[in-house]
Amino acid sequence: MNPVRKTLVTVSAGGCAFLLIGVLSDSSRGWQWTMSVLVAVTTLVVQYLVEFGQRFESLDRRFNEILAATTLFSQVDGSVLRSDEVTRLVLGYTKVREQGGDIMQAFAEKELGRLAKMMEGLGSGSADCPGENHEWLIDITDCVKMTLDATSTSVDREFWSSGPAERYLAAQEKAIKRRGVEIRRLFVVRDEYEVTPELRGLCEDHRRRGIDARIVVRSLMESNPRVSDFIVFDGELCYETKPDQESNPDGTLLSAEPDHIEDHVTQFTDLWAEAERQQTAPRVTSET
Repeated sequence: MNPVRKTLVTVSAGGCAFLLIGVLSDSSRGWQWTMSVLVAVTTLVVQYLVEFGQRFESLDRRFNEILAATTLFSQVDGSVLRSDEVTRLVLGYTKVREQGGDIMQAFAEKELGRLAKMMEGLGSGSADCPGENHEWLIDITDCVKMTLDATSTSVDREFWSSGPAERYLAAQEKAIKRRGVEIRRLFVVRDEYEVTPELRGLCEDHRRRGIDARIVVRSLMESNPRVSDFIVFDGELCYETKPDQESNPDGTLLSAEPDHIEDHVTQFTDLWAEAERQQTAPRVTSET
């Protein structure tokens, strides 16, 4: 409440008290003035107490916000995620809100929401997105330290002639040469006639880059299992492509769930052993 309003309220209260005492009481004029002044002073004190209480409540709320922010940043400082990256995100978003146009602000909101959703998902053990997320694929490859085990089925066969595939392979070459990462890739086909010269050439291209690439034919296996496109990074994180009804990439799943990882590590190990067996076993392949 501003000072002018306080003064008006105080004077009004004192004046009303003066008139009311004069009407209801036969007391002396001095007593009338004394009571009106007392009422006015009391009114003024009450106003200041109310304002103090409001300010204290606001200060307490602000203190709690600062405490929460401090706690959050202290957790970030102690985590793998560096606090300066979080600061850059906040500052960048603030600049967009201050200087960007409507469409830029809307886009920033959408991107921030997508990032928040992914972080929440990873925090709970898994995250997903529509379609095939090539940026996730390349970024995780830049982070892998020890092993990368991957399958490639007909679902992603056209991927290898695309621009993202070249970036992905370049990231794998860097991981092999700079960090000594061991990379294995299995090209999985259903029947022997699918082992074409083009597929063998694709395998050779991978080997020239330092990737141990092999082909496995499902129909030659006793169990003939269904195999999805997946990649296990460092035995800790699984990137899996989900196909639609027409066997096109329909969604991407990231999972760090121990059971999920164990299932895919076991499946890859069995498929790799089968690929080695088929590589040494004589067979006749037909081509179309």
